Amino acid sequence: MSLLSSVCLAPAILVVALFATVARAADAPTVPDTLKQRIAACTACHGEHGEGTPESGFFPRLAGKPAGYLARQIRNFQDGLRKYAPMEYTVRGLTPEYMHEIAVYFAAQQVPYQPSPLPRVTDAILERGQVLATQGDPARKVPACAACHGERLTGVEPDIPGLVGLPYDYISAQLGAWRTHTRAMVAPDCMAAIASRLSEADITAVSAWLASHEVPADTHAQPAGSVKPPLACGVLGTKDAKR
Repeated sequence: MSLLSSVCLAPAILVVALFATVARAADAPTVPDTLKQRIAACTACHGEHGEGTPESGFFPRLAGKPAGYLARQIRNFQDGLRKYAPMEYTVRGLTPEYMHEIAVYFAAQQVPYQPSPLPRVTDAILERGQVLATQGDPARKVPACAACHGERLTGVEPDIPGLVGLPYDYISAQLGAWRTHTRAMVAPDCMAAIASRLSEADITAVSAWLASHEVPADTHAQPAGSVKPPLACGVLGTKDAKR
């Protein structure tokens, strides 16, 4: 082929390539701009309705938790207070408005709780867990879980999450993370203070009891202001409570 022929064919090839690109674009499916589509990165791990993965205990339930709590956890991953690379990557570009929208969506989801695997523990260990959850341990300055998380342990609006129905592995891992300072909240960090006063056996006991405790019929969080935190807790705006 002569140089002149090659030069003449070049524009035609370019036009054909352009039309082929346009055709492929036209055939590509249109992605709907809906919140459900935009939170696909969340639901891929946490379930379509934020029900979590109780069978593994790795991804916690989001459904029905207070929106304030959920939005704060996203911010904590952005700010480095919580550490988990996939979450840090997923949320790093989200605006406060978008984080709130996501949180409100999952807070409104009401799906059944599913049982999760439990460790083999003795009745004595479960009894110790029940005492810690419902009465605390005054000698160690450990308040009851119910003192903050509500009488039914279903959380308190707008910022305190429910504990019932969470998998054993998740609860114990988070308490361990607070003890080792790989999870944190704004100061004063009440959960870090509590976790530091628990022994490893206590963490096993309270995690096992919470994971095995029957989920109440009404799983909604208690109304705002219905509990008075016994410790100073920065995220709740309490600075002067007894530590």
